[in-house]
Parts: sequence; structure tokens; C-alpha cells
Amino acid sequence: MIYVTKINDQKVLINADLIEYVESTPDTVITMTTGRKVVAKESIDEIVDLAIDYKRKIFAFPS
Repeated sequence: MIYVTKINDQKVLINADLIEYVESTPDTVITMTTGRKVVAKESIDEIVDLAIDYKRKIFAFPS
């Protein structure tokens, strides 16, 4: 799960595993596999970084 900021400054938690694609129109629009769309303030690169960090935490081996 990753936090993103909607255009109205509301923080929402979305399931990174359900992200189908992200586009810039010029706002960043996250389209989920369910068809739901979230318009976010973060850039595409920031969304990608958040999703990668989330996956790293999930698949990291405990030290």
C-alpha cells in the first residue's frame, strides 16, 4: 500500500498491486485494475518510486 495525495490535498492509501498504469495529462492519473482512477499530485516518477519501495519492503528478507 502506498500513500498518494489527491488534488484536494487529501492523503489516500492505495494498493500498489492494483495499479494498471499511470499517466500524466498533465495531472497524474493512476488507473487501477478495477477501473477506478485516482488523480494525484505526485509525479509519475514519484509514484513509481513509491511502488518500488513498497515492493522492496514486502519482499525484503529480515536481517
